[in-house]
Amino acid sequence: MKLSEIKEILATLNNVEFQLENGEFVPEHFHVTEIGVIIKNFIDCGGTIRNEKVINFQLWNANDFEHRLKPAKLLNIIQLSEEQLHIEDSEIEVEYQSTTIGKYDLDFNGSHFILKNKQTACLAQDACGIPSEKQKIKLSELNSSCCTPNSGCC
Repeated sequence: MKLSEIKEILATLNNVEFQLENGEFVPEHFHVTEIGVIIKNFIDCGGTIRNEKVINFQLWNANDFEHRLKPAKLLNIIQLSEEQLHIEDSEIEVEYQSTTIGKYDLDFNGSHFILKNKQTACLAQDACGIPSEKQKIKLSELNSSCCTPNSGCC
């Protein structure tokens, strides 16, 4: 989800709710402690130099059980971030504490935001030496007369 999309959605909501893909909700007293830009310059295993840029939201739970982040407040935080950090319309990545700091893609299901699990992948599959998946073949479909019953092959 891009920043422009979350702003459009927030303008229509009464409450801001986040849910993990496993169905667990982020406690409603969460805080958005950071909005920023993360730029990652790296080289993949095939030798290609790559650049990624995402807008990062960090969600945090405190012992502030009376806290409720309203859509207008989050829109104000986003606007301040855009002005002060010169944020462009990029994809959003959300950091949220589980057993460690998790990074999630963001989606919306019509009523609340979904923290989608991210997966690692090889970006240079043609150069990294991992074989492609083998095709499965049914032995019964092989055209071989050598190993048929009564052929004497065994």
